[in-house]
Amino acid sequence: MTTSHKEDEVMAHAGSATAHQERAPGVPDGEFLGHPKGLWMLFSAEFWERFMYYGMRAILAPYVAMTFFEHLGSGADAEASLTYGGYTSMVYMTGILGGYVADKILGYQRSIMLGGALMAAGMFMLLTPDLTFFLLGLAVLVVGNGLFKPNISVMVGKLYSEKDPRRDSGFTIFYMGINAGALVAPIICGTIVGAIYGYKWGFFTAGIGMVFGLMVFQLLKHWLGEVGKKPKDRNATKSLFQVIFGAIVLIAPVYVLLSRSEILGAILSVMMLGLAGYFVYSGIRSGSKEQLHRYIAMLILFVANMCFWALFEQAGSSLNFFARDYVDMPGGIDFTIFQSANPVFILLLAPIFAILWPKLEKWNMNPSIPRKFAFGLLGVGVGFYALVFAIDFMQSEGGRVPWEMLALCYLIHTMGELCLSPIGLSMVTKLARPKEVGLAMGGWFLSIATANYIAGRIAAIAAGGGGDAHAEAGSIEGYYAVFEQLFWGGLIVAVFFFLVAPFINKLMHGVK
Repeated sequence: MTTSHKEDEVMAHAGSATAHQERAPGVPDGEFLGHPKGLWMLFSAEFWERFMYYGMRAILAPYVAMTFFEHLGSGADAEASLTYGGYTSMVYMTGILGGYVADKILGYQRSIMLGGALMAAGMFMLLTPDLTFFLLGLAVLVVGNGLFKPNISVMVGKLYSEKDPRRDSGFTIFYMGINAGALVAPIICGTIVGAIYGYKWGFFTAGIGMVFGLMVFQLLKHWLGEVGKKPKDRNATKSLFQVIFGAIVLIAPVYVLLSRSEILGAILSVMMLGLAGYFVYSGIRSGSKEQLHRYIAMLILFVANMCFWALFEQAGSSLNFFARDYVDMPGGIDFTIFQSANPVFILLLAPIFAILWPKLEKWNMNPSIPRKFAFGLLGVGVGFYALVFAIDFMQSEGGRVPWEMLALCYLIHTMGELCLSPIGLSMVTKLARPKEVGLAMGGWFLSIATANYIAGRIAAIAAGGGGDAHAEAGSIEGYYAVFEQLFWGGLIVAVFFFLVAPFINKLMHGVK
């Protein structure tokens, strides 16, 4: 049965009125495609920041292996994997500090601008062939990202009231901005600029992207209205200089951890335990059993998030090296092109998922947040089986597998990602107390930081022979052993979360 045009108009006006009544505090009037205009500005700024990040990420591990560890021979990839894992871990690790700074000191808008400026500076420092200065550039990038990344995600949540039904779709649209940048970045920075002129010029191109992101944010920030401005009880100039000084001081220990990644795991473990203790204490102190339960649910889902990204983040390291050495590339295209596979699938599938969740909710078939997490874990595990199958049954005489199977792996991983990542961002803004949303988002990224550290260790094992005494470093047998273990690991954890989903739902007290 279809509705008449008149009924459609009435429904549209009703939806508009509802959205207006539920507009979050400080959000200015004006919408575009059914969402606040501020969402589209944040979408654009995040596009360029992710262009910077994924452009350098696509070439980071191969560049480090080739430039700084080539003298290690077959051990170069394993050493580069540790550097890559340490960097990607710390990029997310500093998010918890950035969330605190935005909540309590600087405000979200200024935190984003300062973080972006530091990231642009750090990116240009990567042009040096000196390892010490290169690691220092990575340290500047890490500190800048801590101020930028969690806070722009929080601002998306602040554009919607807690009960606004557009919230999840808004985060999914924002997630498309992330992946639009991630799509073009590896092609431009790696496959074109890097492959033709040298990977260091890929870093330069990525840095220019970050400059564009800052320009977009500055020119269109009036679309945010009062959202994300500095706390009213803080002096703007004094706060800015305090944070700049703190950022400069923080660069030194970050550099040390990048050059000595063996102690990074212990620090991440302590931070995760401290974070868990803080949120349990905060829940108790709130005097609300409901809030305590919500924080416990959030922490359990942090664990699921950690498991997911530890597997998923093989993309820039072990899967990148595997593509370079063991995948038949069509037409001699540079292997870094596969770093665009995930965002291509995101852009194709994200609109479908954005429509799917409200439809399933309408039909009373929408999976709960914990069940969506379980589907995500299932996807990331099954994706690795595509490579296990290809190595077992489709390997050529030259020891290579069809590129289509690696693309299939990325496709299945992407479907898992869409079940977990945008839903997780939205979940954090719903479960946390309003005054602790920035810190909670920092905690979300800290769980990803821990996952990236683990991912780097897994990639080093894969590049080093897969832990098999009979497999040579960098051999296809080593990759096979690790990919098979990741398949089974993802499957087991997914089943566990399917089983405990009803318990987690009870702890969430109606949050969907």
